[in-house]
Amino acid sequence: MSGEQLVTAITALAISVSNTSTAEETAMLASIFVQLGDTLATLAVKKAENPD
Repeated sequence: MSGEQLVTAITALAISVSNTSTAEETAMLASIFVQLGDTLATLAVKKAENPD
Protein backbone atom coordinates (compact mmCIF):
# COMPACT_ATOMS: atom_id res chain seq x y z
CA MET A 1 0.00 0.00 0.00
CA SER A 2 1.40 3.39 -0.98
CA GLY A 3 1.53 6.35 1.37
CA GLU A 4 -1.27 8.01 -0.57
CA GLN A 5 -3.46 4.92 -0.30
CA LEU A 6 -2.79 4.65 3.42
CA VAL A 7 -3.73 8.30 4.02
CA THR A 8 -6.88 7.85 1.92
CA ALA A 9 -7.91 4.73 3.84
CA ILE A 10 -7.34 6.41 7.20
CA THR A 11 -9.32 9.46 6.08
CA ALA A 12 -12.21 7.26 4.93
CA LEU A 13 -12.17 5.43 8.26
CA ALA A 14 -12.17 8.71 10.20
CA ILE A 15 -15.14 9.99 8.19
CA SER A 16 -17.02 6.74 8.73
CA VAL A 17 -16.38 6.79 12.50
CA SER A 18 -17.37 10.44 12.69
CA ASN A 19 -20.59 9.83 10.78
CA THR A 20 -21.63 7.05 13.15
CA SER A 21 -20.58 8.65 16.45
CA THR A 22 -21.63 11.59 18.53
CA ALA A 23 -19.32 14.60 18.81
CA GLU A 24 -18.34 13.48 22.30
CA GLU A 25 -17.57 9.92 21.16
CA THR A 26 -15.55 11.23 18.21
CA ALA A 27 -13.53 13.50 20.50
CA MET A 28 -12.88 10.65 22.94
CA LEU A 29 -11.73 8.34 20.13
CA ALA A 30 -9.46 11.09 18.80
CA SER A 31 -7.80 11.55 22.18
CA ILE A 32 -7.41 7.79 22.61
CA PHE A 33 -5.73 7.40 19.23
CA VAL A 34 -3.43 10.38 19.86
CA GLN A 35 -2.29 8.79 23.12
CA LEU A 36 -1.91 5.40 21.42
CA GLY A 37 0.21 6.96 18.66
CA ASP A 38 2.38 8.88 21.11
CA THR A 39 2.94 5.79 23.25
CA LEU A 40 3.80 3.64 20.23
CA ALA A 41 6.28 6.29 19.07
CA THR A 42 7.92 6.36 22.50
CA LEU A 43 8.16 2.58 22.62
CA ALA A 44 9.63 2.48 19.10
CA VAL A 45 12.34 4.96 20.09
CA LYS A 46 13.19 2.97 23.19
CA LYS A 47 13.25 -0.28 21.20
CA ALA A 48 15.61 1.29 18.64
CA GLU A 49 17.93 2.43 21.45
CA ASN A 50 17.97 -0.97 23.14
CA PRO A 51 17.30 -3.75 20.63
CA ASP A 52 16.79 -7.13 22.26
